[in-house]
Amino acid sequence: MKTYPTIEDAIGRTPLVALQRIGAADNQARGNVVLGKLEGNNPAGSVKDRAALSMIRRAEERGTIRPGDTLIEATSGNTGIALAMVAAVKGYRMLLIMPEDLSVERAQTMKAYGAELILTPRSGGMEYARDLAEQMVAQGRGVVLDQFANEDNPRIHYETTGPEIWEQTSGRITHFVSAMGTTGTITGVSRFLREQNPGVRIIGAQPAEGSRIPGIRKWPEEYQPKIYRPQMVDELVLVSQDDAEDMARRMASEEGLFAGISAAGACWVAQQIAAREQDATIVFVVCDRGDRYLSTGVFPA
Repeated sequence: MKTYPTIEDAIGRTPLVALQRIGAADNQARGNVVLGKLEGNNPAGSVKDRAALSMIRRAEERGTIRPGDTLIEATSGNTGIALAMVAAVKGYRMLLIMPEDLSVERAQTMKAYGAELILTPRSGGMEYARDLAEQMVAQGRGVVLDQFANEDNPRIHYETTGPEIWEQTSGRITHFVSAMGTTGTITGVSRFLREQNPGVRIIGAQPAEGSRIPGIRKWPEEYQPKIYRPQMVDELVLVSQDDAEDMARRMASEEGLFAGISAAGACWVAQQIAAREQDATIVFVVCDRGDRYLSTGVFPA
């Protein structure tokens, strides 16, 4: 009997596409190419699909969890959506803790996958959500996968995302740009790329002072993700909320690339890198799609 792929098999192997208009004249003059890795093409709509499947699948392999268990996770949105999708496929109860000010679309999508939500005060941010998740685990209410400390998060990017980028650029990549949240993507991809070519520059996008960009964080020291390896990142570039939101609108209207705000922040950083380099192949992560930000007012009504 013929076997067919499942939704799990649709995760990864996302396209890499060249920007055609934004910064085109300057990039052409300098011999640069700027490429976006379309992680919004994953089935639950973001780069976090990779980590969600990796964390659940490997926890099952170790016997840490089994179908029917309750999984708990603090999330700003994309990881929660991805975990809700994988939990639905594999038969887990998913309990997600999320700051109340994040977009309506994200909360609705999590619920559509069958997850239960606990909304925390905006003032506490993700730090409070993470603390609450740990308290609930201590109370015996479930198992936390902990995307911030779980090595299965960066591991999947070392095993899949990095190799895909290397292959898609035929090894020509010179700069890799990623928004930094849990830091799983940048940590795993940088490890792989550095093994192929130690000269590849790794650039992280972080929010400028006062900016609140979903998916991009600058953590207080005590909340720094345990999976983060600072030595794997060559440069941190600060991006303002205004610049990220403006770039999101430009990506949609000039490139036909409807992406989220953190993806646009990474694109803005990639353009800053391109403005100072020559003969560079710059790859940035388009970590999700713009349709889960429509209620924020970033895009024209």
